[in-house]
Amino acid sequence: MTTETVEYIRYRIPQDRSAEFLAAYTRAARFLAASPHCVSYELDRCEEDFEHFILRILWTSTEDHLEGFRKSDLFPGFLAEIRPYVGDIDEMRHYKPTTVRGRGSSEPTLYEWAGGAEAFARLTSVFYDKVVKDDLLGPLFAELPAEHAEHVAVWLGEVFGGPPAYTERLGGHSHMVAMHVGKGIDERQRRRWVNLIQDAADEAGLPTDAEFRSAFCAYVEWGTRLAVYFSGPDATRPAEQPVPRWNWGAAPPYRP
Repeated sequence: MTTETVEYIRYRIPQDRSAEFLAAYTRAARFLAASPHCVSYELDRCEEDFEHFILRILWTSTEDHLEGFRKSDLFPGFLAEIRPYVGDIDEMRHYKPTTVRGRGSSEPTLYEWAGGAEAFARLTSVFYDKVVKDDLLGPLFAELPAEHAEHVAVWLGEVFGGPPAYTERLGGHSHMVAMHVGKGIDERQRRRWVNLIQDAADEAGLPTDAEFRSAFCAYVEWGTRLAVYFSGPDATRPAEQPVPRWNWGAAPPYRP
């Protein structure tokens, strides 16, 4: 379970000092960027009242912030830059994320962009037809249940932003992990799996734009490497976790 914490610092800076305030935080940001305890940071300015600023810092944990960053060699430099504005702080507190989170509909999910459930059903149908005939992967799937391709389609659909059907019907992440235990998957088999599912994506008519395929391939790499680990003799079963949710990453969907 994640221990990340969000620190919010709310400032009220008179407009005649705002330029120097922004310049000071531009300099101070390099100390945050250099800290292994800082995940991300963002300084926002209020549109309705230009005197109000909010600094949002995501730390690896509250303890890492207070005992790690603040006691590190980076903190004195950071504090020197922002010290003139400490008296302008209205609030400085740590917050834990809750389960109330999500994304709006301003851009489609990967699931929607791909074509929804039908697209992933086509993908896994084509893919497993290739798998059972493959010299490297065929032996791994010699006793492939008839419903396996359907289950993987539902898994991929949930991963790429579709409905939580895998979690509700099949048990979520722990069930998927259990499917790989003891399989002894090696790197040659993993790489073949990656290649075949990309070929299947072409044949099944999944989008070919660079943004979608880069996100699709990123998940395939991540997922197959986890499968190799969990299939090995030294694997440790993870604590119960939600199904991972993949998104566009650095590149949003391209719209001409």
